[in-house]
Amino acid sequence: MTDTTGNTTDRITEEVVAFLTAALRRQVGPDDDYFALGLADSLFALELVTFVEDRFRLTVEVEDLDLDSFRTAARITRFVRCKQGRQGLPDSGPQGDPRDASAGGPAVSVGHELLKARDARA
Repeated sequence: MTDTTGNTTDRITEEVVAFLTAALRRQVGPDDDYFALGLADSLFALELVTFVEDRFRLTVEVEDLDLDSFRTAARITRFVRCKQGRQGLPDSGPQGDPRDASAGGPAVSVGHELLKARDARA
């Protein structure tokens, strides 16, 4: 896959773009701001955070919840790389879920807790 500048994108960006394209039902590029384009709202932001946590096996903390980190696939890629570096995670592989309390990681993820709260109200 190539981005709008002709550069080859990496695996993380490809996976994020594939998710966004499927979820938004519209092709998006790595630098497309789907919030500014009116394609996404706060509920979608929650789904996006949950996707990032699940797919890349990391925890999005409350202090990580900056919309600017999730506006484009390219920004999400930078966010994921930063979090993987801080949590000592490889890009992929069967390393266990860092959110698993038995593995010594935090047991609570922001995205999952917000979804549970939303579902409880429904």
